[in-house]
Amino acid sequence: MDTACVDGELVALAEARIPVTDDGLLRGDGVFEVMRLYDGVAFGRDRHLERMARSAQNLRLELDVADVAHDIDALLASVQPADALLRVVATRGGHRIVLLEALPVLPEALTLGYVTFAPVRVLDGVKSLSYAANMLATRLARERGFDEALLVTPHGHVLELPTASFFWVADGAVLTPPLSERVLDSITRRIVIEVAAATERVATPADLKAAQEAFVASSVREVIAVRRIEEHELPACGPVTSATAEKVRAYIQAELAGG
Repeated sequence: MDTACVDGELVALAEARIPVTDDGLLRGDGVFEVMRLYDGVAFGRDRHLERMARSAQNLRLELDVADVAHDIDALLASVQPADALLRVVATRGGHRIVLLEALPVLPEALTLGYVTFAPVRVLDGVKSLSYAANMLATRLARERGFDEALLVTPHGHVLELPTASFFWVADGAVLTPPLSERVLDSITRRIVIEVAAATERVATPADLKAAQEAFVASSVREVIAVRRIEEHELPACGPVTSATAEKVRAYIQAELAGG
């Protein structure tokens, strides 16, 4: 974990540097991806790099994804990690950063509190470094005693978590907010939709009061149950959530095994 790759050069993490004048730092102008490593293999690597290329193109940021792939190969060959997170960053100043992070300690189930959030339309299709609003939403929810924020538009439409997709179960069906609400087209979200036959549906907080189960999904988390949304109690891990988590893990393992 103590080595990084910056602009194609392997350096000690403590010595990794980019100029303080880089607009990636000064203005959050850049793109990133976070991949999960399983026994040193980055799951969904090609899909992450493809999305990074789309984000860069939409942000009008010059980026050679082949250089990023080379940086990843160099770092993983040098460090030979097991299970970890791989963070890849490209800045407006033309700098590429690849580094490893330890897997976070995650709870078995989450509590969610609503935070009003208005997505920035011009950043649709961009996984950008401009994440201050997302991080503030998490802090606001935690100030109220919740584990995470569940973002809701000013018009009352449920969106997602600051760093994860949101799903709920109604009448036995798995549902999720549609991409037309400008939620992230998450790689894990796509997997859940495939393995759980999930359906997109616009929802309000009032609709979620009738939810039978809820869970979140992301590359970092895979699938984690939601045990409470505001005051609405839910099963800590209901049958649909448990089955979906098992299906997602099986999908990941099969892909890693080349199946």
